[in-house]
Amino acid sequence: MTAVPRPDATVDQADRSGVEPDATGIGGLGRAPEDSYLSVRDLQVHFPTDDGLVRSVDGLSFDLARGRTLGIVGESGSGKSVTSLSVMGLHKPGTVRMRGSIILDGTELVGALPEEVRRLRGKKMAMIFQDPLSSMHPFYTVGHQIIEAYKVHNSVSTKVARAHAIDMLGRVGIPQPDRRVDDYPHQFSGGMRQRAMIAMSLSCDPDLLIADEPTTALDVTVQAQILDLIRDLQQEFNSAVIIITHDLGVVAELADDILVMYAGRSVEYASAEEVFDHPQHPYTWGLLESMPRLDREPTDRLAPIAGSPPSLIQVPPGCPFHPRCTSRELVGAPCHTERPAFRSVAPAHHIACHLDAPSRARRWTEMTESQP
Repeated sequence: MTAVPRPDATVDQADRSGVEPDATGIGGLGRAPEDSYLSVRDLQVHFPTDDGLVRSVDGLSFDLARGRTLGIVGESGSGKSVTSLSVMGLHKPGTVRMRGSIILDGTELVGALPEEVRRLRGKKMAMIFQDPLSSMHPFYTVGHQIIEAYKVHNSVSTKVARAHAIDMLGRVGIPQPDRRVDDYPHQFSGGMRQRAMIAMSLSCDPDLLIADEPTTALDVTVQAQILDLIRDLQQEFNSAVIIITHDLGVVAELADDILVMYAGRSVEYASAEEVFDHPQHPYTWGLLESMPRLDREPTDRLAPIAGSPPSLIQVPPGCPFHPRCTSRELVGAPCHTERPAFRSVAPAHHIACHLDAPSRARRWTEMTESQP
């Protein structure tokens, strides 16, 4: 597992930068930067069910430029995968209520016609799914599926598309690609299927690549190879990359910026260096403390976050993390009744928390000093 630097929040962000916190709204980050290739603003994705309205994503905002990698982290059920499917336009029509804005290279995707979004998939954006075996069609060869994806966006012959498929399989490390191009998905190992999925996703040189748990169920050696592959291909194509994972070791390896999600909302958003060195949200502290660490003495047990993630049908009032937060007594009633604004605590560092800067610094210091 990738080692993560030991966080040190004894000095608060606002104190280090001289910038006072300023409220920017529940999901607001202000206007998108000019170099932003993907800009998401106040995204809400709700699913009506017989049991009630599932608020899978509830006011999410972030930006991503080409050549940079955004890591989206959080526990299962926090809304990470729903966010990626929303960007890709892969929700089944009629099953979802989506509001807000998703702008990809100047094109608004929320409310766009399905045909328009379909034209963007593959060329402008592509996705590596969590389970390549279920995402690839079992009745067609791997090569056939790459050829089909390539021909949708390029007016070429099947012969040219086949040569391109063989080239892509070779570039992602598939041995004997000229022979394996005619194999079926079940004939590939887990790591090779993941590589084949990456080859398919990158066959049209997409400007945005979304990788949803790209290393799940792979052994550590294959994990490292897949992460190196994504990094090398990003440098080659200058793609914008989103890595969705619950593994902070993965984002420590790849991400330039990190978005921490909880109960469908963003609770912290900053550069990877800031999140690991100066985390500001109690939930981020909990994620960091629950990881195996190579920079401290080993203990018999990890420090888990108490409790379970809330139901997205009945999200707790106020701060959704307050039932599990060990710092809520420092704030009192607002944690139970008022939803915290997503506010800036330093340049390009935002959190959604009622704790003031001195309380955050003091609380994190107490937590780190209590560790062996």
